[in-house]
Amino acid sequence: MSVDAAPRHPPHRRSEHPVLDIVVPVHDEEVDLEPSVRRLHAHLRREFPYPFRITIADNASVDRTPHIAMRLAAELPEVTALRLAEKGRGRALREAWSASGARVLAYCDVDLSTDLAALLPLVAAVLSGHSDLAIGTRLARGSRVVRGARREFISRAYNLLLRGTLGAGFSDAQCGFKAIRADVAHRLLPLVEDAGWFFDTELLVLAERSGLRIHEVPVDWVDDPDSRVEILATAIADLRGIARLGRALATGGQPLAQLRGQLGRDAGPVPGVPRGLPGQLLRFAAIGVASTLAYALLFLLLRDPAGAYAANLLALVLTAVANTAANRRLTFGVRGSAGAVGHQLQGLIVFALGLALTSGALAALHAWAPAASHAVELLVLVVANALSTLLRFVAYRAWIFRGRAA
Repeated sequence: MSVDAAPRHPPHRRSEHPVLDIVVPVHDEEVDLEPSVRRLHAHLRREFPYPFRITIADNASVDRTPHIAMRLAAELPEVTALRLAEKGRGRALREAWSASGARVLAYCDVDLSTDLAALLPLVAAVLSGHSDLAIGTRLARGSRVVRGARREFISRAYNLLLRGTLGAGFSDAQCGFKAIRADVAHRLLPLVEDAGWFFDTELLVLAERSGLRIHEVPVDWVDDPDSRVEILATAIADLRGIARLGRALATGGQPLAQLRGQLGRDAGPVPGVPRGLPGQLLRFAAIGVASTLAYALLFLLLRDPAGAYAANLLALVLTAVANTAANRRLTFGVRGSAGAVGHQLQGLIVFALGLALTSGALAALHAWAPAASHAVELLVLVVANALSTLLRFVAYRAWIFRGRAA
C-alpha cells in the first residue's frame, strides 16, 4: 500500500463507543445508496480522528434499499441499518437520533451533493463545545454552488420567507448537512412535530428561539439532477408547517423559556430573534386591507380615462408609497425622517415586483379571455395584489425593517 493510500487514523472497531453518529435517511435509493455510503465511510476512516458510526435510516423503501443497507451493515464495521415502516425523512432522523448514544449526531443526504470536506468543520464546531448545532449553508459568501436557476430561486425565496414570518436568523434551512449535540437533540426532538421535509426548519427555529448557538459552515454543493423531491407538494407542506409553528410560537404553545432553563440559557429575550410578530401581523393586515380598498377605488376611478394598465400602475404607485409610510411608523415603530428615503426606495423595489405580478396576471387574463369585464379584471388584480401584499410583508420584516420591534 502506498503512503498516499494509507489511512491517517487507525481503523475503528464496531465495539468502540462512537463520538459521531451520522445518519443517512433513505427512501427507495437502491442506485445511490451503496456508492454513497462507501464513499462516506472511506472519507470518515481517512479524515475523522474519532470513533464514528454511519446509520442508514431506511423509511419504508419498497425497492432493494433495505437489502443493500443490511449487506453494507454486515460488511462495514462502522455501518448500521435501521428500518422504519413509515415514510418521512424527519421521522427517520428522529428515530435514529433518539436511539443513538453518540456525543454528536449528524446527517447528510444520500446523494452527497455537499462536498464532504465540510464534514469535519461541521462536527468540530459542535464537538468542541463552541456551538450547539452546526449547519451547512449554500447561501453564505464562501459557498460554491452549482444548481439551476429555478432551485436557486426557490431556496432563496424559502429562506427569505422564514426570515419574514418566523424571524429566522440562519441562512439556509434546507441544506441536508447538519450536526447537533446529543443532549440538545434529546431536549428538542420531543418538541418537533413534523416528520417530513419541514423537520429541519422546525428544529432550527426552536433551537434559535431557545437561545442555542447555531454555527454555519459554507459548503461546496452540486445539485443532483436526479433528485426525487416533489417541489410543489414539499412547498405546500412547508407553508403549512410555517403557519403551524408560527401559531404555536405566537400563542406560547412551545415551552421555550423552560427549555432555555434546562439548557442553561438565559430565560430572557433571545438576541437576534425578531419580536412582536403577532402585533406586527395585525397592524400590517389592517394597513393591507386599507391599501387594497384604496387600490380598488383608485383603479375603478382611473380605469376609463387612463386604461387598465395605466390605472393599475398609478393605483399601485400611490398605494405603495402610502403603504410603506404607514407600515414604517405603525407596524415597525420607525419614527423620524432618518432613513425614510432609503426605506421608500426599498419599498419601490418591492412595488416593482408587485407590479410585475399584477401586470402579469392582467396580461394572462386578457390572453385567456380578451372580452373579460371590468369586474373580472378587478377580481384578478385583487387576488394578485393580495399575493404581492404577502411578499411585501416578508420584505418589510426580513429586509427593509429587519430587527425592528414595534
